[in-house]
Amino acid sequence: MPASHTAEHASHDLRHHFADMEQQKETATLGMWLFLVTEVMFFGGMFCAYLLYRLDYYTAWVAGSERMNIYLGTTNTAVLICSSLTMVLAVHFAKLGNRKATAIFLILTIVLGLGFLGIKAVEYHEHWVNHEVPGPNFHFEAPKPGASLQYSPKNVEIFFSLYFAMTGLHAIHMIIGVGLLTWLLVRNARGDFSPYYNSPVEMTGLYWHFVDVVWIYLFPLLYLIRHK
Repeated sequence: MPASHTAEHASHDLRHHFADMEQQKETATLGMWLFLVTEVMFFGGMFCAYLLYRLDYYTAWVAGSERMNIYLGTTNTAVLICSSLTMVLAVHFAKLGNRKATAIFLILTIVLGLGFLGIKAVEYHEHWVNHEVPGPNFHFEAPKPGASLQYSPKNVEIFFSLYFAMTGLHAIHMIIGVGLLTWLLVRNARGDFSPYYNSPVEMTGLYWHFVDVVWIYLFPLLYLIRHK
């Protein structure tokens, strides 16, 4: 099938329960936004837990945050911002019916997503080596008497529990996103998308941008509490 469908091909992409392509796209967009609202509530519960514990155990939160690798965290932030750009370009070229350019930017987005996950794996390994993973092997030295920053190691463990829960959940969403992008790449190679039908690319783009925005909030909350 050619990269650019003619108008008559649009009927092939129209599902029987929709009146026209515009209604089909509007329904898909509404469905995706409703799904993202549920995701906001899902992450919102974790952000609320983070806020409440931070108010009670601020010094412990500072102590835990200072063990974050600010350089890897900053790099990952830049990687995700770049992936949002490549995703936007993939959607743009899908709307133009340019299969080659769409494939290029989908691949770049996948590479950046995998790069983010790889860097995150390095961070997790550092925490494992330093015994900062919550559980029986967790170890965090308590401050000496008279130290300016007083905290309980148990409270720091709560910080790391939320850190792994929030970033781990985010990483799972990233893995799902990479899977969706791979699926789009296969469909794009088959010529399924055109200027008349490209909703799957656009909806996946919305999901990807949401995951990126979540990280934009996680980064300062976890890494920049009191960075020296």
